[in-house]
Amino acid sequence: MRVRVPATSANLGPGFDALGLALTLYDEVEAEVTGGGLAIEVSGEGAGTAGAGERHLVVRAMRAAFAAAGRAQPPGLAVRCINAIPQGRGLGSSAGAVVAGLLAARALAGAEGADGGLLALATELEGHPDNAAACLAGGLTIAWQAGAGPRSIRLDLAPAIAPVACVPASSMATEAARRALPATVPHADAAANAGRAALLVAALTRAPELLLDATRDLLHEPYRAPLMPATAEVIGRLRRAGIAAVLSGAGPSVLALTVTGETPGPAEVDSIVGQMGKQWHVTPLDVDRQGATIQSVPPGVRTRIGDAGQFLA
Repeated sequence: MRVRVPATSANLGPGFDALGLALTLYDEVEAEVTGGGLAIEVSGEGAGTAGAGERHLVVRAMRAAFAAAGRAQPPGLAVRCINAIPQGRGLGSSAGAVVAGLLAARALAGAEGADGGLLALATELEGHPDNAAACLAGGLTIAWQAGAGPRSIRLDLAPAIAPVACVPASSMATEAARRALPATVPHADAAANAGRAALLVAALTRAPELLLDATRDLLHEPYRAPLMPATAEVIGRLRRAGIAAVLSGAGPSVLALTVTGETPGPAEVDSIVGQMGKQWHVTPLDVDRQGATIQSVPPGVRTRIGDAGQFLA
């Protein structure tokens, strides 16, 4: 089976641990059952993880999916990954790996497709549902915890919104970014963020002209800024130029939400971030509207995956 998963950006400012957006940057995973052993091939981002064996996140997710489906673990697995999503940058690479592993295992077990149980299992492996929900469904998602477990709803983004990813050379562990958050926040900040999060849903779906106001956050970005001063400076420069810029997930990447046909746009983002030096890579993207996809691959067929032109036996 071949699975393609999109990059995702969570939070989008005030939508902390709730909002997620799928982006047109992809990891692809091919998995097949073999007669024995475990073989992992990784190219692109995270190529050094090929030797992780059973600790590899895709493999861990596959094992969890087989177990959750009540199926015996296969005698052997061959897993091939071609990764384009930057790792440790706040663009959902770990959620993508989890979702890819879950979907590949379910497909190999004859249970194709996504359901609520997948989001629950992905959340268990990930720790929170925001990135996983967007990766599974595509588009803009709102995720929340209900009595029966995590749930999500998918919304269509306003067509004029054009995301731009600003990715630094350095990475940041999500755990380190989470440790920077205080146990409590002032009531006034929480109330203000609730209003901004509600406004953000309206801005993202029907009123993009409100994005600059709607993306202002008080719950996590100010507390994480000291850990990533260059990121904070990029966000500040973009916002002072009238561009709705937010910390992508736990960072250190920045997501700029520009509006097609309006100024400032992607070119201005590139110019402003370019002033920070070559350590930043600016990539205009689109919104992925399909989410994770599964495709069967006939045994023995050599397949071409992605724009990199990599061939897998």
